[in-house]
Amino acid sequence: MIAVARLAILVGIAGLVPFITGVVGLFALPANSVAILGWFYLYSAGILAFMGGIYWTMALQLENRSYPQSPLVTMLLSQVFFVGAGLGLLLHTPQKILLYTVAFALLYLVDARWMRQYWPAWYLKLRLLLTVVVLLCQLTVGAWFWLLHGG
Repeated sequence: MIAVARLAILVGIAGLVPFITGVVGLFALPANSVAILGWFYLYSAGILAFMGGIYWTMALQLENRSYPQSPLVTMLLSQVFFVGAGLGLLLHTPQKILLYTVAFALLYLVDARWMRQYWPAWYLKLRLLLTVVVLLCQLTVGAWFWLLHGG
């Protein structure tokens, strides 16, 4: 039987592949940049909504426990990230760049600052690594766009 930590690490690292592939695709296949950008931000929205969804399930488990955050706070956090992910898809690329970069940074900040007591230490280390790679991908896509299109 595989340990939960090991499985989370494998799935988390595998989840970086589409981000990295999107970045590489922009440079390797510039003729397909419109499709690649659309795909990159669709995946970004999906991951942001998925990660925000963690707070919803956490809220369901908090009712009979004594934790610093209330179920209401965690459910609202879940919805903020979910709605942000969906709304981001409706924005133009310059606004998507800003929204998803800030949202992924905020998602980690919420985990590291306000939800720290809920997570095992290994999870926060994994989240930091994954977040750094995702933010580097978001920033690289943003820089690519700004250099090519001037904003």
